[in-house]
Amino acid sequence: MRLDELEELACRKLPPPVSEYFRQGSSAGLSTAGAVAAWDRVRFRPRMLRDVSGVHTGTAVLGHDVAAPILAAPWTLQRAAHPDGEVATARAIAAARSLMVVSSNAGSAFEDIAATGVRWWLQPYILKDRGLTTAMTRRGVEAGAAAVVLTVDTPVVGRKLNVGPPVWDVVPGEFMRVNIDTSDADVALDKADDLTPDAIGWLAEITGLPVVVKGVLRGDDAAAMVAAGAAAVWVSNHGGRQLDQAVATAVALPEVAEAVAGTGAEVYVDGGLRRAEHVLAALALGARAVFVGRPVIWALAAGGADQAGGTAGVTGMLAELGADLAHVMTLAGARDVTEVTPDLIA
Repeated sequence: MRLDELEELACRKLPPPVSEYFRQGSSAGLSTAGAVAAWDRVRFRPRMLRDVSGVHTGTAVLGHDVAAPILAAPWTLQRAAHPDGEVATARAIAAARSLMVVSSNAGSAFEDIAATGVRWWLQPYILKDRGLTTAMTRRGVEAGAAAVVLTVDTPVVGRKLNVGPPVWDVVPGEFMRVNIDTSDADVALDKADDLTPDAIGWLAEITGLPVVVKGVLRGDDAAAMVAAGAAAVWVSNHGGRQLDQAVATAVALPEVAEAVAGTGAEVYVDGGLRRAEHVLAALALGARAVFVGRPVIWALAAGGADQAGGTAGVTGMLAELGADLAHVMTLAGARDVTEVTPDLIA
């Protein structure tokens, strides 16, 4: 099933305010609308007369083996897509031998997510109340998070233009932030707008885990973040949900990859990846792995976890995309992901 078909199936099942929330970008939505087309513009120079009788998509991210370099990005309000929310996603990701990132705004307890056996990273938003952030992050570490993903493109939340009732009118409050202690009526959940590269070292110190920095679109920023201790940088414009007209990730990726080459830091990318050819392009342009966000949500809403492998569910969607990646790698003359190199790009 094509991902656009999966999206339409999901949106027929979801209340309109929820599907709009999942689909929308910020402001005029130009960054969101242009993300897929940016990957479509990439052209390949396939190799010929290579032995591709055995093609393997497996790789490792921060030392953890995955079946394919296609991983699940963080996304909030997953319980609005499926009653079990992140727990259903986690079961599917574990079955697919992939990896997921869990938002600090998640509607499922970290402990319940971890109980599925999934490999997961925690995406903490640093709040103005650093004590609240520390408590939430340490809870994630105790539950088994293997890395922390510092999202740096959200000093404030990008404004969204709703065409109907906002999603908050139709979803219960317990669908998000269940891992943050909000019992104090005066608790401040505003995101910190005073972050500097020092935040990387602070997170590493309080968690003892590798820090991945998400939201990078410039080479100079990427170099500074690695110098400050980041184990990986993640090229992302937040799915077009923050600064509208931000550069497409397909365009930003090569500069970021070049800026951190030779440092040992890994590079990831998200945003508009909808076909195996897009994944192939991302790997060739310097990414070690890609993350998909909306496709996971559409699959979760359309078919649930679907560990049996049907194409409508999360496990089936990832399996199909991974199989398609093996197919296009075969056509490109690449036997494994280490052979998907920049010379494949025209």
